Formats: sequence, C-alpha cells, structure tokens
Amino acid sequence: MNSAERFLQDFHQRRPGTTPPAFAGLSLPGRGSSYDMLVATLTTDQSHAQILDLGCGDGFLLDLLARKYPEAKLTGVDMSTTELAAARARLADRGLLLHERAQSLSLATGSVGAVVSHLALMLMSDIDQVLGEVHRVLATGGQLSAIVGRSFLLGELGQQYLQVFRAAARRDQLPPLPLVDPRTQSQSGWRDLLSTNFTALQFEELDLAWTPTFEELWDSLGETYDLDRLTPANRALMKNELHSATQPLLQADGTLLTGWGLLLIQAKAA
Repeated sequence: MNSAERFLQDFHQRRPGTTPPAFAGLSLPGRGSSYDMLVATLTTDQSHAQILDLGCGDGFLLDLLARKYPEAKLTGVDMSTTELAAARARLADRGLLLHERAQSLSLATGSVGAVVSHLALMLMSDIDQVLGEVHRVLATGGQLSAIVGRSFLLGELGQQYLQVFRAAARRDQLPPLPLVDPRTQSQSGWRDLLSTNFTALQFEELDLAWTPTFEELWDSLGETYDLDRLTPANRALMKNELHSATQPLLQADGTLLTGWGLLLIQAKAA
C-alpha cells in the first residue's frame, strides 16, 4: 500500500459517506444522477447475475441496484471498515460486503456478470492490476460500467479555486500526493488501459451543473481530499481568500455557476 492509498483509507475511515451527498442531488435532464446513469447501463440480463460494486463506500449505489434488481446477487468491496459499516446499515441483508482491496479480489474467476464503480476506480493504485482483477472475475461478455472524475469544479470557479488552493498548499508545505495514475485523466489513457482485456469501449463526457451559494460550496469542499490535508488555521485563511476570489462570479441570486465534469465508461470483458 503506497502513501496515496494510505491517505485514502484513512480519509474514508474518518469520513464515511462523503460522496453521495455531493453527487446524488446533481442530475442531467431525463437521466437522473450519475448513480442513476450507472444503474441504467445494466440490462435485464443482470437481473439474476452477480453485480460487483468496486469501491462501494457507504452502499448508496448498491441500494439503488437492490431496488431495481431485487433478484441480483449484490457484492460490495471497499478497503474502509467504516464505509462498509455504513453500507451494512443501509443494505441490511441485501448484499455481501467484503473488506478487501480491488487489486486482490476473493471472488471466483468468471463469477460476476457486471462490475460497477462510482468515482472510485480512478483513485485505485496499481490500476493495471485492478483492471486485471475486474477482467478475471467478470464472465466473458460481462459488463464494466464506471463513473470517473474528469474535471474538478467547472468554469471560472474551478480556476479561482485552483489558484487559492495552491497558495494554501504552499503555506502548509504539503508534499506532492499523486492520488491518480495520469492515464486515468483522459479518454485516450483509459482506452490504453482497457483495450487489452475489454471490447466495445464507450466513453461519454458528463457535465453536471451545480449552482451553490458560497457557504454551500465551502461545506462541500470541506469533504474533499484537498482541504482535509490543510491545517485548521490554513483552511480558515483559504476560506476567506476563496470568498474574496469568487465574489465577482456571483450570479444575481447569490449563487455560483460551476459543476463537475465526469466520464462514463462502459466496456465488455473479452
């Protein structure tokens, strides 16, 4: 386990369930949230299959799957025991939850009909090994569907945030902490990662609009990896700096126009 993975494990041990509140309420017309879009990639062929949620967190996506596919055999994998405890409370007996790493799954070869993952796959270290395990456990022709990050805070707001955060990081002398493999930052990188073991690759860029007030923005940012690394005093200073930087961007109703850039990936196991 490298330093990035240790940080992620510690973060989610301390802060379970941070992702659904940020994304479940954002949607595209007629398609719902990014969670709904993941569920929609599966077909009735999966209604009795084993579906694996990789990096299942607090079980939000598994709960949606259980409602749509009550006969499916649901399995969630996560490396955080507190996330899994939250998932267990949400799911009761509707799924199997495993405390293990995606790089070494205990599931039998060819036993899974579909693998889904919401904003987790791109954060996994040794991504080649992870995708090898996904391919191993999937039946031939099995579905891989993943939502991964593409752009953090769209538009001018994102540029202002980046400048302010970089200044805060310098004040705390934060060492580099590369959380993602560079290949997971582009469609071409994902195509290279997947092309060996997967076919029928599909990529769709999704821009989910978000219009928070400044306080709503700051509350949400407080649940992110960036701000978690800052000292309390530095976070307070950064809040003041970001508030000043975003005042010219306020809309007439006092909200800020931004959003999240996501990428929907679909593939079939060769």
